[in-house]
Amino acid sequence: MSNINKVSRQTFSVVFNMTRNGLISNSKTFSSHPSNNDKDVRVRFAPSPTGQLHLGSIRTALYNYLFAKSRGGKFILRIEDTDQSRLVSGAMKQLEYDLKWIGLTTDEGPSVGGDYGPYIQSERLGLYKEAVEEMLDRKAAYRCFCTDYRLDLLRKDSLRRRQVPRYDNRCRHIDPESAKKRALDGERHCIRFKMDGIEGLKFHDLVYGSISYGSDEGDPVILKADGFPTYHLANIVDDHHMCISHVLRGVEWQISTPKHILMYRALDWTPPLFAHLPLILNSDGSKLSKRQGDIQVNYYREDGIFPGALLNYVTDAGGGFRNRDKTKSLTIDELVSHFDLGLIGTNSCRLRPDRLGDFNRMEIKRLLKNEESSKKLVQMLQSMIKEKFQRSDDELELGELHIRRILLWGVDRIHAIKDLVSPEFAFLWVLPSSNAVSSDEDVFMKITGELTKIPDKEFTKDKLKSRLRCFAEEHGLPFGQTMKLIRKQITGLKEGPGVPEMLDVLGKDSSLARLRRVLQKS
Repeated sequence: MSNINKVSRQTFSVVFNMTRNGLISNSKTFSSHPSNNDKDVRVRFAPSPTGQLHLGSIRTALYNYLFAKSRGGKFILRIEDTDQSRLVSGAMKQLEYDLKWIGLTTDEGPSVGGDYGPYIQSERLGLYKEAVEEMLDRKAAYRCFCTDYRLDLLRKDSLRRRQVPRYDNRCRHIDPESAKKRALDGERHCIRFKMDGIEGLKFHDLVYGSISYGSDEGDPVILKADGFPTYHLANIVDDHHMCISHVLRGVEWQISTPKHILMYRALDWTPPLFAHLPLILNSDGSKLSKRQGDIQVNYYREDGIFPGALLNYVTDAGGGFRNRDKTKSLTIDELVSHFDLGLIGTNSCRLRPDRLGDFNRMEIKRLLKNEESSKKLVQMLQSMIKEKFQRSDDELELGELHIRRILLWGVDRIHAIKDLVSPEFAFLWVLPSSNAVSSDEDVFMKITGELTKIPDKEFTKDKLKSRLRCFAEEHGLPFGQTMKLIRKQITGLKEGPGVPEMLDVLGKDSSLARLRRVLQKS
């Protein structure tokens, strides 16, 4: 017999009933986690390293994190790489980086370690084979020798009959000893799990309540011919050995839960509690797809979306929060304090793209209130300005005070920091060249003197427009021509916002500095 159950766990009899904390509808002896106290809450996020993190997986990871932290529990990262044919080089490191970027710190995982490792499934193959041997000994599983050719014929026949493709359980009836000998002789085979007892099995979903599914798929493969487990086997073995107390995952996995419960039963293990999260949809009601480039973390990062804005965008689309003011952007700690699993609804939830920009603006405002994060925003914008306009530093206005002032002015006008380097805002950063002044030097000197006399509190768009109009009339200058001259001297650009507004935005000190700079170079 296998020693699969020789782990540091208590074994006791649990009578399952359909209550809030119940699991399945009949009594059975299982090996259990030590306790279900909040301090023992352990959840996991278990992505496959087959691509980039996207909104659907972010939501799953985030809700696991929020649940664990709201209960004082542990958030674990496990990499499910058993499907070796779909692995993407570097994807695991990228997943870890993305989780850290959005603010979800793992308590255990491939990089941080922990007491229940290894945290990469391909490094845990011995556990899966041990569990399979236990199932074979208990007659809960069997060896299947059906060829790919035969399985393909079954599939085609089912499709021809307009039926759901299913395995016909043919190898279930092979004598176990005979099957064992064939396997020892090297005949290619996989291991299938007997789906006995699936009909009528019920379990309690912490979100959806009482759930019951039948099955017409036939006995599923749990260990492939290459020695790697399928998702279903690896999932329950790892959750058991890692003492996972609650499984929060997408509702698309709900239909597989009875199958998983049967596997737990076959090994005399107690399942964790299950909570399935409703679908998260695009704004038009269509399902999210990994092929959508605009739902991946990297897309949002490169588009200037901050992690806090992305988290609020995802949580805004679904429930699970007490007394949340949706007009505000919450920090990760605030999301934890408001989180309540019992408030998650069962209806699919739609993303609201118009809210993403709002949340990003709120996040920029929050970051500007903190000295350290504000300085990082200034440095970020400095880099963007240099990259966008490709000029030497003495041709750009890159001073920290100026950039901080523009950030405070622009935060209500933009959705992302990068918006401030769009062509319409070029005047904020590009300094005029020395050839901006020619025969108009005398006029510019008078304009500079006029602007110098304006009190700081009156250096506003409306006041400036009035003063400059009076100035033009007093000197016999067309108002429109005067504005063009000022624009040329202030920015060296032919286009942009109205000159009074431009002066207001730049501020008195910056505006006069630009005027004097050009005069000094002339």
